[in-house]
Amino acid sequence: MTAILAISAGLFAVGLFGVLARRTILMQLISLEIMLAGPALAFVAAGAHHGMVEGTAMFLIVLSLAAAEVALGLAIYLHLRRHESGGDADAATRLRG
Repeated sequence: MTAILAISAGLFAVGLFGVLARRTILMQLISLEIMLAGPALAFVAAGAHHGMVEGTAMFLIVLSLAAAEVALGLAIYLHLRRHESGGDADAATRLRG
């Protein structure tokens, strides 16, 4: 159980580093997916360790959250590529106006 939780924390840390280090929206979306895989793995491992179904239920919630996040992020990315021909994260702040 400890090894799986360490892997889960490692996945989260790698994803967090990717979000903070990358400038393009596409790479940040990939890093967010890696980041969400960490807690999902922890939920499944804890549910299996304790013999409870709630871990799998939380995994399904995290999975649906990740799908919604990717759909919204890709929509923003496509809008930026179409109108400003850039995929930089700073360009997303100009969408407000």
